Amino acid sequence: MACLRLTPLALLLSLSYPPAHAADTALPAVQVTAKGYAADDADTPASTTTLDRRELDRRGAANLGDALRNEPGLAIASDSAQGQNPIIRGLGRDSIVLLVDGMRFNSAQPAGAIASFMSLGFAEQVDVVRGGASVLYGTGALGGAINVILPQARFNPGVGGTAAASYDSSSQGLRGTAVLNASEGDHAVMFGASLARIDDYRSPEGRVARTGYDSNAYIGQYRFRLDGQQQLRVSLQLHQDKDVWYPGSTRPHPVPSVGGTTIHSPDQERRLAEIGYSRKGSGEAPVNLDVRIYRQEMERSIYSWANGLGRDIVTNTVTFATTGLDLKTDWLLHPDHLLSAGLNAWEMSGDPDRRMATPASGFNTFTPNNPFRDARIEALGAYIQDDMRLGALKLLAGLRYDVVRGSADSMNNGARTSGLDRSEGAVSGSLGTVYEVAPLLRPYASYARAFRAPGMRERYESGLRGDGYYYAGSPEVEAETADQFEIGLKGQDGAFDYTLSAFHNRIANYITGQILNGTAATQACGAANAANCKKTVNLGSATLHGLEARGRWQFLREQWLSIGYARLRGTNNDLDEPLFQMPADSLSVGWLGRVLPGVQADFTLRLVDHQDRVATVFTKGSENPTAGFVTADMGASWQPDPRNTLRLAVRNLADRRYHEHLTEGISGQEILSPGRSVQLSWRGRF
Repeated sequence: MACLRLTPLALLLSLSYPPAHAADTALPAVQVTAKGYAADDADTPASTTTLDRRELDRRGAANLGDALRNEPGLAIASDSAQGQNPIIRGLGRDSIVLLVDGMRFNSAQPAGAIASFMSLGFAEQVDVVRGGASVLYGTGALGGAINVILPQARFNPGVGGTAAASYDSSSQGLRGTAVLNASEGDHAVMFGASLARIDDYRSPEGRVARTGYDSNAYIGQYRFRLDGQQQLRVSLQLHQDKDVWYPGSTRPHPVPSVGGTTIHSPDQERRLAEIGYSRKGSGEAPVNLDVRIYRQEMERSIYSWANGLGRDIVTNTVTFATTGLDLKTDWLLHPDHLLSAGLNAWEMSGDPDRRMATPASGFNTFTPNNPFRDARIEALGAYIQDDMRLGALKLLAGLRYDVVRGSADSMNNGARTSGLDRSEGAVSGSLGTVYEVAPLLRPYASYARAFRAPGMRERYESGLRGDGYYYAGSPEVEAETADQFEIGLKGQDGAFDYTLSAFHNRIANYITGQILNGTAATQACGAANAANCKKTVNLGSATLHGLEARGRWQFLREQWLSIGYARLRGTNNDLDEPLFQMPADSLSVGWLGRVLPGVQADFTLRLVDHQDRVATVFTKGSENPTAGFVTADMGASWQPDPRNTLRLAVRNLADRRYHEHLTEGISGQEILSPGRSVQLSWRGRF
């Protein structure tokens, strides 16, 4: 069935029936990410989303990308069931900052989703900030930030915890999570485990091969209370994935016997250790302080499987290790004046060990082919932010300065050893205001300047990318800067809340690939790749602008309607064509209500327009239009007692055949999304 064409009429409708995270009551959403400390969304001059644990359970999501799929302004780029990267306002994983408990994920991923290196089963809350967020989070926050908040050790006397289990019929997937908290006196400890055993999922056309995987995740934290204001903490996190394949990476190979190649990861692991100190102020002008030192390692085996030969022809083992220091403080100078400041310093290192089988040996002999050796990205940034209340007017202003340096011993398998170091500074800023005319009418406006220093792959790695081109790394590439202007309306009361926003984002020094020909292509990409060569460069500018609306309305007691709408347009100004992989217009409508004592039911209809605004020059015709689609999900949750909740849900109720526009793969051969799936789940407290 063709999807309904979405028009500005949908935007007008959204003002009448606002979207939700479908809460039972209209409590204000409280974020810790948009301002760096707990703050009501209604007083924040930005577009934000907050998903609590109950809403995550309702969505039955397999991972972070899946959980955010239906949110206005957010989309998902996927190359597998496990590899689903969130997109904010058309900007992907390199242009958003992903955090877990406020600590950023740093990595240089050639395939898969960095967001999948943590278990969503642990999450107590997910915060999303749309738009430039570099003032708080530094390089990479052009599109915004996503923070996944995990359980913390709490000083609740005795022993308690939570547990959850789920099954879905599409992948025959089993998931289980348990978190235990124990406290006595000035000591508190928390342990958690989350396991998943996922088989290949079923689409409307049958099983989709190579979409299964196994995951094991563990977390732990110890807190020691020095006194009523000060605490020490030690946190540990471990996430392991086994046998992950990325079918969206499948590409033909020039040697007939090889057939196509597919990237897969037999093993991948994230390890994190943190030591922290916090002080909570008191008195009329309290000063709060938090300091942490952390070490995070992401270790992956990234292999290329020859489908015709039935074995790997490329092996690559690499650990991206980040050592970081975060310091932040806030000072309530006056009941209507909160000053905050912070310092962030981190260093990420990577040293891949890549080996490629040579055609001359029948792909039986492997030789080293390292994209770079001993590469490092170092960043140091400091910010100050002022949060002011002047009667009904709220002002938020911030300023930051960063220095980012990249270096490497060599690149392109040792072919280049000089000119690999580059350092540059960047100024970020933000200014926003919210004016409360009435609880249901709060206009806001904001400006944010953000930046993104080039990543390790863009600087130093040469190789085939998702658009079918061979990219030549470029240590000379400079940082992008983005200027976003946003205006909007917010409002909330006991029965109605909404957000309506319009934004314009201009990115200068846009980092992308420039098509090369002739001698320049041979020099950059080598003779074997000269006919299909791009070099990573800064090209002029790109612009993105869009509209978003979401809200919810309690039209009857314990009965809620929700709706969300998003429209985005992106332009590559240098090529005068649409930006590559822009999400399609979307509209969602939902209902949540109590139908029996202790029983809530819900229904969500998602309409996604066809996407024919595609990049043809940039991708050499490899980005194809995508058909629109409509999906429906429904479910019911039963709470037999205050401590236990059972849920039965059906996703893709009509078994609709579709794939998202941002699904990676050869045009016409993208993997289909899961078909109809019955989900059973339980969550309990003890």
